[in-house]
Parts: sequence; C-alpha cells; structure tokens
Amino acid sequence: MLSRVADNLYWFGRYIQRAENTARLINVNSNLMLDLPRRISLGWGPLIAIVGAEPEFFELYDEPTEENVVRFLMSDTRYSGSIQSSLHSAREILRISRDTMPRDIWERLNDLYFYVQERGEAAVQRNTRLVFLNQVVSGALLIYGLLATGMSHDVGFQFLRIGTNIEQADMTTRILDVRAARLLETADSPDLTPFENIIWMSVLRSLTAYQMYRRYLRKRVNGAGVLRFLLQNREFPRSVMFCMTTIASTLPQLPNSRKIERAIDRTRALVRDANVEVLLRSPDGIPQLMDEIQIGLGELHGALNEAYFSQ
Repeated sequence: MLSRVADNLYWFGRYIQRAENTARLINVNSNLMLDLPRRISLGWGPLIAIVGAEPEFFELYDEPTEENVVRFLMSDTRYSGSIQSSLHSAREILRISRDTMPRDIWERLNDLYFYVQERGEAAVQRNTRLVFLNQVVSGALLIYGLLATGMSHDVGFQFLRIGTNIEQADMTTRILDVRAARLLETADSPDLTPFENIIWMSVLRSLTAYQMYRRYLRKRVNGAGVLRFLLQNREFPRSVMFCMTTIASTLPQLPNSRKIERAIDRTRALVRDANVEVLLRSPDGIPQLMDEIQIGLGELHGALNEAYFSQ
C-alpha cells in the first residue's frame, strides 16, 4: 500500500475518534457541573488541560469560562482539535481517498460535517448542547459501524484501526491524568471528599465506561477501581491495555518493524505492571505514569511514521 494512503487512513481514524471523544468530554462535564454543588468548583479549565491545548486556548481567549471552552472545543476552526476542525480534516482526507472506503462513508461524514458547521455555534448554549453533542457521537459511531461492516479488513483497514486505538488510548490517559491529579490535589479538602465518587463516575462516563465498570467490579465506584479498569482491563475497548493489544494484533498483517513492536511492548509493560494503590498514595504517581504512557504513544506514532508513512 502507498505510504500516503496508509497515512491518510491512519489519520482518518484518529480524527473521527477525536471528534467523538471531544463531544463526550464536553457532555459529561456539562452534567458534572449540574451534579456538584456550586461551592465545588472544578470549572471548565480542566477540559483544556485534558486535550493539551492551553497555549492555543489562551492565545484566543482571556479565561476558561464555560462559553469560551465549549466554543473552543466544539466549533472554533482556529483550533485544529475542535470537533468541527477534526471533521473537516477527516473530510479532506476522505475527499482524496474515497476509493479506499465504502461510498456510504462519504455521505454520512458529509451529513455530520455540515450538521456541525451549521449548528455548532448555536450549540454553545446549554439548552441545545446536549442534542448537538449526542448527534456528533451518534454520527461518529455510525461511521465506525459502516467501516467495520462495509470495508474490507485488509492492510488499509489495519492502519485505520491503529489510528483509532492510538487516539483512544491517548484520550483515556489524558482524562485519567487531569481528573486524578485534581482529586489528589484536593484530597484533604472536606468540601470535595463527599463528591469524589461523583467525579470518578464522570471519568467513567467520559469514556462510556460506567455500566461496564459496574458489571465488571460489582461494587461502588472508587479511584483504584476506575484506574485499574481504564488502564488494565483487557476486554473494555476504551481501556489503554485493550487499545495497545488491538494495535499489536494488526502487526502480523503489516510489514515487519521491530521498532514498532518494541514501542508497543514497552507501553503495554508500563500499563500491565502499574500498581494502582501505590500510585494513588503519591501525588506524582498517576501524572508520572500517564506522562510515561504518553511518551510511549508518541514513540509508537514516530515508529509508525518512520516505518510506513514517510517512505
């Protein structure tokens, strides 16, 4: 397969996953603000930290108010990671690679892209936001379904799977990093303690993991359980371990690359060997582990680029 086509499919998977995850993140944070009393101020700034866009945000906005953050993440085309920008990038890729994917994908992506373009600004307001975000998530899932059932599971499909799973692992670690760090920073606050479970539940809901967590553990939500489930569970599709295992499963269908294999093995080992209880006892434990996993994902991306995309 041409390196350009492989690169396009890889990034198409990442952009669609990014749009979906961003929509879920905004939606859950909106609900979390309603669940917590006004004296508990988690605010909207953590969402900018989760997506790693503080420099870009503060170049465009003075402060992380709800309206500013929601507009930045949903419809601001000046930010390359917004929902609208992500769908635009995916659409541009598909426009030049339409023969690699089912024709229905072009139609469904156009529907979603123009919906976001037309209604994104209005959806900054709370009264229309939920419907808008749910439509984005549903549209992304429809595209995934059409790809899974209507696209040949050949080499090109494997690159799409790799992109989707790297993006998901990236988002999972970012959510855990920022939310866990916030909880650990305020661990001694008597105001926050009664609401810790609500915040951990919001972490699960950001990743559509709440019901599967309860089914798997069958007990109350707690920090150690959430971290273990989202990092190490081998059966939940949004856990870091599941994403890394899925990426590893694509390698037999691709040209051999020891550098890619080593990057996957190192990152999987970090996740597998993490002692959640020990990490929670240290203020730097979770952030440090998430940083190391992020570095591993970056090394994997670099190895993929070197082996397949830059030839």
